[in-house]
Parts: sequence; structure tokens; C-alpha cells
Amino acid sequence: MDKLRVGLISLGCDKNRVDSEIMLNNIETEYTLVKNLKSADVIIVNTCGFIEAAKQESIDTILQMSNYKVEFNCKLLVVTGCLAQRYGRKLMSLLPEIDVMLGVNDYDKLNDNIKKCIENTDDKIYNCDYSDSNINEGERKLTTPFYSAYLRIAEGCDNSCTYCIIPKIRGKYRSRSMESLLRECSSLASEGVKEIIIIAQDTTEYGVDIYGREMLPELIRKVSQIDGIEWIRLLYCYPEEITDALIDEIASNDKVCNYIDIPLQHISDNILKAMGRKGRKKDIMEIIDKLRANIKDISIRTTMMVGFPGETESDFDELKGFIKYAKFENMGVFKYSREEGTAAFKMKDQVPEELKSIRKGELMLLQQKIVESAGKSKIGKVYKVIVEGKKGNLWYGRNYEMAPDIDGLVYIKCESELERGTMIDVKIIRSIQYDLLGVVCDELGE
Repeated sequence: MDKLRVGLISLGCDKNRVDSEIMLNNIETEYTLVKNLKSADVIIVNTCGFIEAAKQESIDTILQMSNYKVEFNCKLLVVTGCLAQRYGRKLMSLLPEIDVMLGVNDYDKLNDNIKKCIENTDDKIYNCDYSDSNINEGERKLTTPFYSAYLRIAEGCDNSCTYCIIPKIRGKYRSRSMESLLRECSSLASEGVKEIIIIAQDTTEYGVDIYGREMLPELIRKVSQIDGIEWIRLLYCYPEEITDALIDEIASNDKVCNYIDIPLQHISDNILKAMGRKGRKKDIMEIIDKLRANIKDISIRTTMMVGFPGETESDFDELKGFIKYAKFENMGVFKYSREEGTAAFKMKDQVPEELKSIRKGELMLLQQKIVESAGKSKIGKVYKVIVEGKKGNLWYGRNYEMAPDIDGLVYIKCESELERGTMIDVKIIRSIQYDLLGVVCDELGE
């Protein structure tokens, strides 16, 4: 009998992507992976359940894939991830199209559950048990380009942000052992990975639970010693935990990109307090100033939330003033999503959706002007760029300021063929909103 053909759709964040990659590796030990879902016997949807828009995308995808049972080859629909963990049996009863449901800590049961359900298609399988002791780790089948990979260093979260459901879905913060992370990085490097992107709900908290202190600087230093790794990029660093040791490591280690992602959410002390955030405006401004003073040409990315309950015009004006001051190289803006099960859900003074949209638009326009002004200052500079592909007559890639999928690109004029995954020097000749245009220095004789 031919092996079952299994396809997977991964939704949501890069941490969810890592779960998908672990699942894909395990699936391949017993089944045949397919990219064309129309030919799949089994379709897995790894869902996101963080905010309303993500939940709706997950539900729409589940319903779309359920149609593949009628139109194409699908015999089994499997739903995993945060939406499954968050809503459990309620979701399964609302969507009878689902045959197997697994929570975020139950992926080790996936292959067996597929086998059992295929053998008896009348039986539905539900596994959304939860254990704060479990961490999803193991061999992965990368879904990123071969030269770049995410390294999830911890699971769960101990922060108590009043808008966030993640601790109730993913549990308490659990760091992975440094030994397991270094083994994984060595394996990734042997497969050609050059860029390691460090992620967790809160990367700066790494190590406190198992080593008694923050170990991110030491982890970075050891990863940088692995042959083949050329770039190390830091995402999701909480401002109050950015220590002098971490700043020194970024500043002094040539393999660490002078790039840091700090999810600030807001700057008004009134809103930060209501959000349950630890830091305050004074602390945040001090850390931004310290980063800029100690790390040459650092690129700071952040995310801001508009429309949190009780956000006044004064709070919003304060936020706009801060953004003008900080001049973030990259910034995402999200509208507050009222999520049941969070403390903020019951808060008074909920902000109307229309006003949230207006405020988001104002911040994005402000950020666009900041980025356009900064882009002009980069003309004539030379950057190391990792080549990612070609669009029309132009190659494209990223410099140290650009994380994949969320930031801009460097477009490259080059007459000769370039190899994906190689790093080349590019001289910038033009800025185009969030992107840059450059020429390969070798072709300029530089």
C-alpha cells in the first residue's frame, strides 16, 4: 500500500512555524509530504488563536480545506495549534469537518492519531492535554530558505499583559537547555544555514527558570562560535530585561546583527500600567538612548498597539511624539483586539473600531515618513546583503537591518547571475519607501 500523502498549512507567528517544522519532520518518517494540497490524503492546519483576525483566518482556512474532502483527495482534516488549544472541544463541535484535533503540546501523537483515524474514519480523535513541563523540540524540516532559520529558545510566557491570551494557551515560561540549542544550531549550520533568528515569547528572559539568571548573552556568544553561522538576529526582547551584558554582546560580536526587536506596545504610563507592562516611559526612553549610544548604526524594530481600553487623545498624542523622537527603523502597528479570557476584555472605555483604524493609519503614515527620510541617508553606503532571489530584472535580498517577511528588501542591479544564500557587498543608489536599491560593488570596481 502506498504511503499516505500529507500536506500542512502553517498560520500565525514564527514560533508556530517552528512547531510546523517539527511536525513535518515527524510526519516524513511514516508518510509522504506533499506541497500540492489537492493531492493530499491528509491535510493539517496549524492554527493561530492570538487575536480576532488570526482566529478568523484559521477558521476560514479550516473550512476551505474541508471542501477538499469533496473536491479533491482529502480523507482526513487535522487541526493543531493555538486555536485548537484555546477552544478545544467547543471548536471541534462547531466545526464537525475536523477529524483530529491536537493541542500545542500533543504533536508527538500526530502520526499515531492519523493512522487510527484513517483505519476508522467514523471515530474522531481529540488530544488537547496540556503540560507545563513539555517543550516542543527536535529535528525540523525547514520551511524557510535553506540559509536562514528560526531558533526558538523557550516556550510559554510568565508576563501578565492584560491583553494577551498566550500564557493561557502556551503556559508558563520554559527555557530550553543551552546544550539542546547549540546542538540544533550546529545541525542547522551543517545544512547550510547562515542566519539564526532567535525567538521566544520573551527572549530576554531566557535561562532564568533553569539557570537562575539571564543567559541570552552567553547563548549568543556560543552560537556565534559555530562554524558556518554568519548572522545572529534577535527578536522579541522586552525592554526592561535588556541588560548591559546583552548590549555589550551585540556591540562587540561581529556575528550579531546590529538589530533588535523590542515589542513596546505603547509609551503612555497610563496605558502601560493598564496593559500590565513592567516598564514605564522613563525606562523605555533610557534603554532606547542606551542602545543607540552603545551599538553603532543599530536598527530597532518595535510594535505598537492602538485603541487599548481607555486610550485617550492625550495618550495617543504622547505615543506619536515618542515615535517622532525614537525614529524606529522598522515598526508594526496593531489595533487592540478584545479577547475573551484576558483581563482587558472586561475593561471599561473600550475604543471604537473606527477610531482604532484612524489611529493606526496615523501611526503608519508617520512611520513611513521616518523611514523615507532615513532611506535617503543610506544612499552611497555599502551593506552586506544576503541574496534571496530575483524579481524581473532585479535581484533582491536583505541587509542586517531587515528581518525576513516583516521588514523591507534591498533590490540589486547586477548583470551576472547571483547565488541564493550568498552574501555580497551592495552600494545603495536609491531608496524606495521601505526598500532600497543598490548595485553590486564588484561590478562598480569597488
